[in-house]
Amino acid sequence: MEILKKKYYGMPIWLITVCLLLIYGATYMELLPDQDMLTIIIIMFAGGLLLFEIGERLPVWKDFLGGGAVMAFFGAAVLEYFQILPARYSEAITFYYDDFGFQTVFITLLIVSAVLAVNRKQLIKAFSGYIPAIFGGIAAAAVFGMIGAVICGVNIKEVVAYYVLPTMGGGNGAGAIPLSEMWEASTGLGKDAYYSKAFAILNIANNFAIIGAVLLNSLGEKIPKLSGKGELLKNPEKYVLVEDSQEKPKISQFEMAGGLLLAGAIFVVSLVFSENILPAIGPVSLHMYAYMVVITAILNVSNIVPIEIKEGVKKLSNFFTKPLMCYCMFGIGIAFTDLADFLAVLNWQTLVICAFVVFGAIIGSGAMGMLFGFNFVESAITAGLCMANRGGSGDLQVLGAGKRMNLMSYAQISSRIGGAIILLLASIVFGFMA
Repeated sequence: MEILKKKYYGMPIWLITVCLLLIYGATYMELLPDQDMLTIIIIMFAGGLLLFEIGERLPVWKDFLGGGAVMAFFGAAVLEYFQILPARYSEAITFYYDDFGFQTVFITLLIVSAVLAVNRKQLIKAFSGYIPAIFGGIAAAAVFGMIGAVICGVNIKEVVAYYVLPTMGGGNGAGAIPLSEMWEASTGLGKDAYYSKAFAILNIANNFAIIGAVLLNSLGEKIPKLSGKGELLKNPEKYVLVEDSQEKPKISQFEMAGGLLLAGAIFVVSLVFSENILPAIGPVSLHMYAYMVVITAILNVSNIVPIEIKEGVKKLSNFFTKPLMCYCMFGIGIAFTDLADFLAVLNWQTLVICAFVVFGAIIGSGAMGMLFGFNFVESAITAGLCMANRGGSGDLQVLGAGKRMNLMSYAQISSRIGGAIILLLASIVFGFMA
């Protein structure tokens, strides 16, 4: 009975089993209120924890399909689709995670922590070569998408308009929606028809991006020279600063709280700039997360943030990306993963073309990244697959599946700055289709 002595989350297995069964039973019988924050938190935590642990141990799945992170959000989507999880709780989780903004908290902490964790010399070097890596991914995605079009007998213009641009466009709010409006303005054709098809296709591509992240992680383990094990830059030791070699200070809960306050201040400034001061430059909207990356990078380069606060926000971020990863991924599965939409557009042509587009994003961004001193795996995941997913939630899914959650700041550059680049390209491409 050795297993009964093993502990999970500091609890003996019999006790954590009792806790989970009590929560599952009360949830299934709908005995819990659906407009209570603690209810939503415990349902997400209890549901995600079991799925995550299964995914981390299931043969084949744990090695080739993303492990616990992917199982948590995919399993949650299955629970919602088959209504195993009562609809009222699914709706409440969606509100909490999306409308009420828990995902904003999660991504903000990831961005601020990730950018502050990189030393100043590494940060400048990485940003200088990152945009070319994005362009490499876009170009190769277009080329491979056209190859897929030829194989499937689909019109090349249709593939560029409906497959390449939405897939590489930074998700739904920053990609598919403005693209549909630009499509209608340029061609005179209805935006609703464009949007419904583009949205379904980018969701399928998002799943290929998740699979791609899993495969890239496996590639890095089998061919170590292609991977930085979570480090974007090759030879990071070249950029070591004096403070990097110093012993990290011990921090308390107060430094973690200080990190939360700093992250909150950065969020406030980013939000005000994106909505009030400079929401757009020409036709390109400037998303809050793009401002967040830039503002945090300026704070890092200027070296005005105390090391204690950097460590505090890092520890706070790690709390969500490690013990609470199951909780966060379960929320994504409920709020952003609709199996019905995925199944509605399943046909072999769509699958083939989406796979080609995503593969092109991997090859182009990985190869271009290597030219600028990046590791292939990390460059392909961030500059490639985080362009080919569906934005913020897709970044979480891809980085979770690829075990590269520390690269969220670069993922957000892809989703936001890269998405803006796609809108500029779309304004030109749609003009030729008018």
